[in-house]
Amino acid sequence: MGIGSFDLFRPEHADVFDFRSYCATGSNRVLMQAGVLDILPCHYSQLPALIYNGTLQVDVVLLRVSPPDAQGRYSLGLANDYLCAAIENARVIIGEVDSAVPWTYGEFFLAKTDFQLLIETDNEEESASPCLTDAGPSLVDTAIGAHVASLVEDGATLQVGIGRIPDAILASLKSHRNLGFHSGAATDGLVALAESGALTNAYKDIDTGISVAGMLIGSRKLHDFAHRNARFRLRAATYTHAPRVLGSIRRFAALNSALEVDLAGRVNTEYVNGKYVGTLGGGADFMRGALASEGGLPVVALASAVKARSTIVPLLSGPTALSAADAGIVVTEYGIADLRGQTLAERRRRMLAITHPDLREQLERQALSR
Repeated sequence: MGIGSFDLFRPEHADVFDFRSYCATGSNRVLMQAGVLDILPCHYSQLPALIYNGTLQVDVVLLRVSPPDAQGRYSLGLANDYLCAAIENARVIIGEVDSAVPWTYGEFFLAKTDFQLLIETDNEEESASPCLTDAGPSLVDTAIGAHVASLVEDGATLQVGIGRIPDAILASLKSHRNLGFHSGAATDGLVALAESGALTNAYKDIDTGISVAGMLIGSRKLHDFAHRNARFRLRAATYTHAPRVLGSIRRFAALNSALEVDLAGRVNTEYVNGKYVGTLGGGADFMRGALASEGGLPVVALASAVKARSTIVPLLSGPTALSAADAGIVVTEYGIADLRGQTLAERRRRMLAITHPDLREQLERQALSR
């Protein structure tokens, strides 16, 4: 399963299903809390290869697809990502043709004969992702967004994660010009960026004039934006996350969030207080892509504290999603710490400078005691 968008699968079904996913986000969190979700800890870019080589076996793929166009082509609508690999290796494809699903340009399309079962529905309800919140950005989110925006040049190509902080970053970029977009996911923040005139994709080295993403995670506003939009295209993870592709994009800005970062720049995106709540995902793919890009910008942004607990720590409490060797720029509401090319001692100094002031002295004592 991918990001959980519906409560179709529930803990009581674990007597007949083994639930596996690369993340515990969205409705998957209920399964994780019940102890019935097994996590596949791999980089997002590895998922298609694991399907193609048979390590992840696919018998049946369940799809929500858009109604066909005049040529009879069914669009995958909401996602291409690793679905392309799954479809190509599946024994059975079952499609739900939903009039609420946008018809999007993508990696490939399906014909009626490609389905073993096709069911037509008419769901007009919103398909907003559970990963997003209806609450507007906080003052902390806005401050972080402004710091990140100060680093982004006009003409840069953006990759942005999902959640409140990434959306606040997009909101802070509305006064920029000629920005491009190449990301794993597109959210409502992309629409606002396009409406502001900041998004043109005019200076992209590849896919010039076109925004590229692996999936849609947002509301009807995003779906309407993507519907039959020739300047927006969904692509497979073998393209959106490929090192050769990302490294070829000049001024590629990877703008992601995290659960915690330690004083050496290591990043944890999976565990909080010993509980699996996030994902390894594609953050490392994109950060390494930005490090390889000419003029690239590898950014990890996070609030300095959550409920009086510092998110900047002496040493990670969970697994390392991004190593110290891959560290780039860390941003909190208190400033910017560029860790590239810096020693451990200098990294500690810079990270302490962007720690919450009320927690800084305690963190410094903990660091010295180690």
